[in-house]
Amino acid sequence: MPPTIHLVRHAQGFHNLSVENESLRDPDLTPLGEQQCADLRSAFSAHDRLSKLVASPLRRTIKTCDLAFGGSGALYPIVLLDTLQEVSDAPCDTGSDKAALLAEFGDKVDLQRVRDSWTQKGQGSVFEPTMEALTARAKSARRALREIAGHGDDEVAVVSHGGFLHFLTDDWDGVPIHAATGWSNCMCRSYRFAESPDDEDDVRLVETEESWGRRQPASKQPPTETEQRELRAVVQKRMVPYLKIKA
Repeated sequence: MPPTIHLVRHAQGFHNLSVENESLRDPDLTPLGEQQCADLRSAFSAHDRLSKLVASPLRRTIKTCDLAFGGSGALYPIVLLDTLQEVSDAPCDTGSDKAALLAEFGDKVDLQRVRDSWTQKGQGSVFEPTMEALTARAKSARRALREIAGHGDDEVAVVSHGGFLHFLTDDWDGVPIHAATGWSNCMCRSYRFAESPDDEDDVRLVETEESWGRRQPASKQPPTETEQRELRAVVQKRMVPYLKIKA
């Protein structure tokens, strides 16, 4: 059995409360967000099978990962992966420097996969909020997760962001009109790796039948690869203003 990746959108942060709060730099979780982590912790059934924890280096994702999945010393440190950060260059989606993260989280986190320049999201950066850069970053993140997960039947919990998770999974089904994501706060979906038919240097993330069944009516079938490509073209164009992606 290949590794299983449990992907999670972070819990509610203060930037989720209002458009005005998106001006907050690297905001914390709200009290409701902390409760959402506790609820996910109670509902998640694979704690004893987890071998690694991975998160975007933004504070809300680190805290979600720690509160929802942490506790066992064997799972620390949480591997921080800078390619998992959120899409836009808004203050709320721009992280803290490595020294600040180390001061706050100490030996709970592993910063080896976080570049010093990870908070720089300007023109030419690998973190620039353009479709081309985001597509390339998602590919890089998938390859890194494949490497981190290894080749056994390990299970890994990965906490990222609502907008970026669509690029990471290349799953564009279920995004509401006038919304930036189809992932709710603390939603968990489970995936396994598969070969990419279009790019031998890439890997795909395919949602497990159990995960799909938890969140969809029994009568609904997952989109085919062709349907996902068609959805991608339509939904990406629609999401641009909500994700603050540059033309």
